[in-house]
This record gives sequence, C-alpha cells and structure tokens, in this order.
Amino acid sequence: MAKPSGPEPRLLALGDSAWTLEFGSTIHPAINARVMGLANLIAQIRSTDQILSCVTDVVPTFRSLTVHFDPREADATALGERLLALTQEAPQDVRQGRLWHLPVCFDVDLSPDLARLAEAKGLTTDAVIQRLLAATFRVYMLGFQPGFPYMGGVPTALHMPRLPAPRQKVAAQSVAVAGEMCCIYPWESPGGWNLIGRTPVVLFDLHHADQPAMLAAGDEVRWYAVDREAHDALTTEIAQGLPREAFLQAPPP
Repeated sequence: MAKPSGPEPRLLALGDSAWTLEFGSTIHPAINARVMGLANLIAQIRSTDQILSCVTDVVPTFRSLTVHFDPREADATALGERLLALTQEAPQDVRQGRLWHLPVCFDVDLSPDLARLAEAKGLTTDAVIQRLLAATFRVYMLGFQPGFPYMGGVPTALHMPRLPAPRQKVAAQSVAVAGEMCCIYPWESPGGWNLIGRTPVVLFDLHHADQPAMLAAGDEVRWYAVDREAHDALTTEIAQGLPREAFLQAPPP
C-alpha cells in the first residue's frame, strides 16, 4: 500500500455526533484511496483504541469519510484530533476489489435516453454502446438506495448532465449515466439520470445476509451487451437462484 499523499484533509463537525474528514474536492481514485484507507484502518483498530471506542459507524464517500460516534461516550475534541492523526498513518487503499462482468440490454424501450445522448455527442447509438462496453467502471460508493452504486469511468466524450426534471418512475435494474458517473437503480424509484439500458442482475438481495448489496466500494464493472431474449432468460435464471459469482466470470467472446 502507498503512503498518504495529497493535501491535508479538513476536519468538519457534522452536528454533535459525527466528524467528516474531507480529502479533496474532486472524484479521483487517489482521493478515494485515502478515504478507503482511513476507513479500513479505523475498522481494524477501533476495538482496541480507547478514543475510537465511541465510534458507531463509518461512512465513506467519493472524497470524504464521515465518522459517527456516541456523544455520551465520546470526547469529541480528542476524537477529532485522533482522526486527523490517523490520516497520516493510514495507507492509501489502492487494492482492487472484484471485477464484475454484467450484462446490459440496450433495446429502445429499456434505454429511452440512449439515442438523445448519441445525437448530442454526434455519434451513432452503436458507437456510444461500443465506448461503454470498452470502459471499466469503478464503484466509489453505495448510496441513495440500498445497493445503489456510484461508478466512475464514463468516457469523457459521453458526459451528459442529469435530466432537467427527474422521472417519477425509473425501473429497477436500469443503467444510467450523468456526468462522469454511471449507476444502476436497484429499485423502482424517481430518478434524473440518463437511462441507457437495463441489466437483469439483482443488486440487493436480503437472502445474502452477509452482504445484501452485490457491489462494494472498490469493485470494478465491465458491461457486455445482450439481446432481449438473453436478458429475459437471465432474469429467469437469477430468480431461480443463479449465483452472483457467475458474473465474476468473463462472458464467452
């Protein structure tokens, strides 16, 4: 693991029961590696470190780490000082997570914004699809909904702003992009990202008690295209118990 580098983190109070440490102002793998390095270090030592014994939760984001604590048990000032000191000890966590190969169907009714994105970029829809399939997306964090992955890696030529007004309903398993980010909606919900396809893969399943969310920060995702028949067949197989691990294997060429 690499030693910490970059600007000094900022310590910000979040009410009377949490500290937030900001490591930067942009979405970048090196900044996120510092966030994850500190999160992992706290997890390793909190049970034996008296100052950290009051910590109740640690929440990493793209560029910051929020540490929640019990204000009845904590010396908040001492905890903040300890967290700042740990930023100098924590190595950057640049370890690779799992590489997932996920199917996506680009049929028109499943990708209502794909043609508009292509037109805005002066590309054919096939050219947009090929650029998406050639990219590798990194999961930076989960949020918004249980299992909802915020993934960086959208090619610069495909960056698009969010919709001016969000849709009231976005179908579960919809794949969408906004700016440099890509996401998958695990549940039907409102949403303002550009919908470019749909995957049959279920991202959150309570039957997996140890890890209900399929993806985790640090994981990477590569897409491969499937037609509607294959999408529907995979939907059935997944409902019948196809294991998640099947998507850790690259599809046949």
